[in-house]
Amino acid sequence: MLLLNKILGFFSHDMGIDLGTANTLVSVRGDGIILDEPSVVAVKRGTNKVLMNGQAVGSAAKAMLGKTPDGIEAVRPLKSGVIADFDITEAMLAYFIRKVHKRRWGVRPRVVIAVPSGITTVEKQAVYSSAERAGARKIYLIKEPRAAGIGAGLPVEEPQASMVVDIGGGTTEIAVMSLADIVVAKSLRVAGDSFDEAIRNHLKNAHNLHIGEQTAERIKTTIGSAFELDEEESLEVKGQDVTVGLPRSCIVTSQEIREALRHPISEILRTIREVLERTPPELSGDLVDTGLTLCGGGALLRGIDRLIEEETGLPATIADDPLTCVATGTALFLENLDRYSAILEAEEDEGHS
Repeated sequence: MLLLNKILGFFSHDMGIDLGTANTLVSVRGDGIILDEPSVVAVKRGTNKVLMNGQAVGSAAKAMLGKTPDGIEAVRPLKSGVIADFDITEAMLAYFIRKVHKRRWGVRPRVVIAVPSGITTVEKQAVYSSAERAGARKIYLIKEPRAAGIGAGLPVEEPQASMVVDIGGGTTEIAVMSLADIVVAKSLRVAGDSFDEAIRNHLKNAHNLHIGEQTAERIKTTIGSAFELDEEESLEVKGQDVTVGLPRSCIVTSQEIREALRHPISEILRTIREVLERTPPELSGDLVDTGLTLCGGGALLRGIDRLIEEETGLPATIADDPLTCVATGTALFLENLDRYSAILEAEEDEGHS
């Protein structure tokens, strides 16, 4: 069976998938990241029918967020890092797998999928089933912080502490690893989407202005910060007046956005401290020198590394390419399946055929 898998693997585009709440990245063995698209699908409202023969997925669907007519809905099928809509997730995965794999000679690919460390058995089953029905030949699951650590180039196989804080769209994954496995981990359903929601709430409460998801994300990436800036900034924001329902704009400052982000960031800091308190003393001692590595889109929020350093007293380093760490890690696992098989969760280990 092992030999057969190797032969089939030679003829297929085996792939690693970072199935994220905000974006899905696909990495192919030997080729790196070859797909990076929003985890959004456009459907006929009230149904799970994907528009345009399944083509309204990813970037095309994200462009429709908040701008669809009554008969169309742009949907994010993952919430807080897990599948919220099984059918739409399956359609999205099938589209991405076909786009990458192109079904060469009918050989289906092996797939490694990164999942939150706090995923439940039911949620695992949803991932397995979606990937299998979407066209995967064999499915492995890997916990996101482990994949992030591998992808960030940390020495996770060594008998020393490697700590990852992966701030994604739906979840923040915080883990301390040693000897290629997770020692302490916590999955927090507060992350980039929570930042966006905090900004939307602030605009509504402080400026009586309704804004959409994409506008909130633009504010976050343009003037958002977790730590005081050397030069504070401002931005004109356009939306809908809460009182009269008419279009209007207002000016927001980086100071007020930082204050709006204080609560979700405080939740992440609290969870980092909780993981550190549960870390065994010898590994805790390692972290004094090695510190922690920030991955995920949230790592790009300006000053978040400085704030974490101030709050924990540990060095905080942003990974070289924080957005792709998890996807890169899944591909590296694919390249070393024989070595890592003991710590991968394969279908048969979970009672799947």
